[in-house]
Amino acid sequence: MLSVISPAKTLDFETPATTDTHTQPAYLQHSQRLIDILRDYTPAQISELMGVSDKIAGLNAARFGEWQTPFTPSNAKVAAQAFQGDVYVGLQADTFNEDDNAFAQDHLRILSGLYGLLRPLDLIQPYRLEMGTRLKNPAGKDLYAFWKEFLTKELDQAIAASGNLVLVNLASNEYFKAIDAKKLNAEVVTPVFKDLKNGQYKIISFYAKKARGLMAAWMIHKRLEEVDGLKDFNVAGYRFNAAESQGKTLVFTRDTPA
Repeated sequence: MLSVISPAKTLDFETPATTDTHTQPAYLQHSQRLIDILRDYTPAQISELMGVSDKIAGLNAARFGEWQTPFTPSNAKVAAQAFQGDVYVGLQADTFNEDDNAFAQDHLRILSGLYGLLRPLDLIQPYRLEMGTRLKNPAGKDLYAFWKEFLTKELDQAIAASGNLVLVNLASNEYFKAIDAKKLNAEVVTPVFKDLKNGQYKIISFYAKKARGLMAAWMIHKRLEEVDGLKDFNVAGYRFNAAESQGKTLVFTRDTPA
């Protein structure tokens, strides 16, 4: 059984990784093609392309210019610890021991606009390139055209290698759209996290993102291999809610944030 999560805009390349174990991203040749395209963009063009400030555009123009292989611990960091957004606050990959890291490496993937599909211990260099970016490339008008067919095939193979033909979708809609789920030889299960607000259970973005990371970490710590085990998730006040769930969408609710 495999799970997928989204990357994060917030990065931390200052704090040393808590593991010496690392691997290389599998699709750096594809990343290099995107870098070559992005290096032709001025900071002003990057600002318009990504809808970011001049300061952030300048930072990322510099990152694209400095991006180079080979990746080593001195110029890169393992992905699961480099990303620092809400999902990763829940994941807390820096607390994993080596057995946790080994299980995560086989059962967790991170979707990325630049790197495609990352394992938690894959080294990455700093970047910002969201999957929804309309970056023209030889395959089409955006990154979905660039990645979709390839990522669907590679993810399908990773699911098969995980030992159980189930994909737990803990990614955002923006990133999961890069996968043609209908072509996966797997059961796709999507957990949804809702909090009680004004008498109704609703998805609250900040809490939901963190909960995706919490579930990914829980699956790793529990060494979860069977999809039915997801219903036992009981972290930070969330519980499985059968009445709210439907089909392959498993809803977890809580009444009070923990």
